[in-house]
Amino acid sequence: MTRGLAFGGTHKNCAADDRSAATACNRRTMLTTAFTTVASAATLLGLPDERFENKISNKYDDRPKRKGPQPQDLGVSKRKDMDGEMYQGLKQCGAAPNCFSSTDLDDPDHLIPAWKWPSGLTKKDAFEQLATTIKAYVPGQKDIDGGGFKVMTVDTDKGYVYVQFEALKNGYIDDFEIAYIDGLGGGDSVQVRSSSRVGYLDFGVNAKRINFIAKALRAQGWNAEGVDPSTHEFYVMENSRQ
Repeated sequence: MTRGLAFGGTHKNCAADDRSAATACNRRTMLTTAFTTVASAATLLGLPDERFENKISNKYDDRPKRKGPQPQDLGVSKRKDMDGEMYQGLKQCGAAPNCFSSTDLDDPDHLIPAWKWPSGLTKKDAFEQLATTIKAYVPGQKDIDGGGFKVMTVDTDKGYVYVQFEALKNGYIDDFEIAYIDGLGGGDSVQVRSSSRVGYLDFGVNAKRINFIAKALRAQGWNAEGVDPSTHEFYVMENSRQ
């Protein structure tokens, strides 16, 4: 699975007659050397391996990974809508078709319904069930998230779960959040966000992930809708391009 531009391939020998070609080749050589130096230094310093333990294969461990930086504004926070009004919500998606959120109320291309837990559960019970369901996620389902996942934060009292999912080949990291927001969607509602960090397209990855977890929750009595292609035609059209 690839996203955005691919930078692999076979490079020409730097001993080229064309000056511009030689310059470009030298630049590639310098970047490759720098990357190798950094990777070697990390190994020598004994820095921790950030790969997730539940990945499905070690086949692509030698590939450079494009994880992308973790966004600094995850979690529930004050956001500004398109009219300039402030509201409590999860991070907004932006324009790219690689994200879904139930709190982007004025962005129909990225908006999905909030999930509702079954009657009889407390908020704490609901988030314990959410955490258990996510921990049972299957890396590699529908050929996504083969790099595994890690539950980074579970706060069942406040009602918040944060998970990182990784692509197998190129190491793209996606951020997945579930949160209770007082006053938004009723007392039994859970807000959901799943987003890629890098690239423009996600080739259906975020939709497949949301739908897998939503299906598992419905089996436990939740009202949990997934991503419906009929209401997200732009996402489907863009991510169907080859």
